[in-house]
Amino acid sequence: MTPRTQTAEKVGDPVSGTLREAARSIRDGRVTSEQLASACIARMRAHEAQVRAWAWFDAQRLLEQARAADRLLRAGANVGPLHGIGVGLKDIIDVRGVPTGMGSSIFTDHVPDRSAACVEKLEAAGALAMGKTTTCEFATQHPPATTNPWHADFTPGGSSSGSAAAVAAEFVPAALGSQTRGSTIRPAAYCGIVGFKPSFGRISRFGMLETSATLDQVGIFARSLDDAWLLTQVMQGTDARDPATLQHPAWQGGDDPLTASRVASPRLAAVRTPAWNKADPAQQALFEANCAILRGAGAQVEPIELAEAFAAADDATRLIQLTEIARNFADLYERERDRMSETFRALVERGSRTPASDYENALEVQRTLQHSLERFLDGYDAIVTPPATGEAPRTLRSTGDASFCVIWTLCGVPSVVFPTALGPHRMPMGLQLVGAHGEDRRVLEIASWCRSALPFDGRPSLDG
Repeated sequence: MTPRTQTAEKVGDPVSGTLREAARSIRDGRVTSEQLASACIARMRAHEAQVRAWAWFDAQRLLEQARAADRLLRAGANVGPLHGIGVGLKDIIDVRGVPTGMGSSIFTDHVPDRSAACVEKLEAAGALAMGKTTTCEFATQHPPATTNPWHADFTPGGSSSGSAAAVAAEFVPAALGSQTRGSTIRPAAYCGIVGFKPSFGRISRFGMLETSATLDQVGIFARSLDDAWLLTQVMQGTDARDPATLQHPAWQGGDDPLTASRVASPRLAAVRTPAWNKADPAQQALFEANCAILRGAGAQVEPIELAEAFAAADDATRLIQLTEIARNFADLYERERDRMSETFRALVERGSRTPASDYENALEVQRTLQHSLERFLDGYDAIVTPPATGEAPRTLRSTGDASFCVIWTLCGVPSVVFPTALGPHRMPMGLQLVGAHGEDRRVLEIASWCRSALPFDGRPSLDG
């Protein structure tokens, strides 16, 4: 496919603009929620057969929600910062009265009677639960049939496959996913959009499928960095139903845009993690080129080889994930193993064989690396590092390698990716930024500064 161009962060037609601009247009009466919903539906009708981003979608339900939002606005009601805008939701996130299949035939008829905490927050801000996007089976490895909007032969990544593809295909302005290893950052990189994983504990996971309480985090897919921040503000905060949110100070929501103009000569650590040799030549060359451009723009960019101690992150993350999957799915495995994929059965079985001492050692590795990374980041405003090994792999049988994400997930720090170039196969590639725990806004503002120095105007043209 040949990419068409769009100025980064600039609003275009109703289905390609940013959340903040769309919300402003609705409030100002320049467009109705119903018109925006209808435009998204038309886009889906034209291209969903190729992309296959949705596990569940009801056009009539969306239009009814949009009309109700328009009536509220005409009645003069006070409305939230996302009033009348649809948001896609990974099909592990509960929405009251809507199926949550979790990528498994076992839960085809599962309809929750309450919504996840993040959905409650979105709806309180005026957003519409637009539909359920596809996921790998139980948010792990067995992929759905979803394709990459840039080219149908390439994976969109996973396990948040549908959320990344739906935003990239302009079916929806933004979507939620999750990340336990690399399930937000990697698919966002592959699909050429913004992906943001906030700090661990910032957004409640209540009502979201639990695979690993130690690692699971809510992820955000959007068209702009400011949209990612807006969604974070709306959803963040303590929640007694998710103990992880009680371990950190309460964050206040609001509608406070990023102010990247406050960033001046950021101190960036250009980190080669222990996974560096997994990056293909194009990804390595792009990373070096991005760093050179950032230096030329005024950033202080220091090349760093991350200590070998961080090489333990991948094994520790995998061991924690498998052990907790085995615990969480033990009963279901006993009842329904024949309806699970061979891939998922293997994960449960491997996790069930983990010695308790190995699990405790992995948790100790996590604590040690968290403290080490905290000390390391004292000397820098942010880390810049590759988000993936390269372009999306040309396959639909795998969702790619998460090695460039696991350290930041294990440590629970905020990470963000945005596109910077097209690779050898004309597929998007990007740059990942990482910040200190709790410094979500700061890392997004630094990313915004970096993005202004690394403009990328491509987007997939599903229209040929």
